Amino acid sequence: MKITSVRLALMLALGPTLLGGCERLGIPDPAKAQAQAEAEGKAIGSACRHAGRAIEDCYTLNQAAPKAAIFSGWKEMNDYMVENKIAEVAPQLPPPPPPAPPQKTGKKAKDGKGDKDEDHGDKEDAADSDKSSGGHRADEETPRRRRRSAE
Repeated sequence: MKITSVRLALMLALGPTLLGGCERLGIPDPAKAQAQAEAEGKAIGSACRHAGRAIEDCYTLNQAAPKAAIFSGWKEMNDYMVENKIAEVAPQLPPPPPPAPPQKTGKKAKDGKGDKDEDHGDKEDAADSDKSSGGHRADEETPRRRRRSAE
């Protein structure tokens, strides 16, 4: 046998073994990821129905989940609750607050002007707020001091 045929035989023997461990390398499997997203969407939908939320509210609160999976879970839970005469459970926690809008940064724009210096009255306002807040500006963080325990 030639050396190239030995290498080829070795590659054919070890190839499937090495490729079988792709999950351990962190390479995602699209089929598994889609199945996971489908299962999570059904769980979200059924939890929303059990909590008495409307399907539209569930869509709004969980925008990353697939809508078809949420609806499927919501409908399955609705049928189950009607069949077994299960009452809705009111959520104990308030809904999470909506995400905060992105804040403007002080980076320079394309025309070379920065966002910070557009209004010259800001510096005076900041000085006034420093005086009224005891010399500390609201956006500055003060380090916390630890209490020493009595030993």
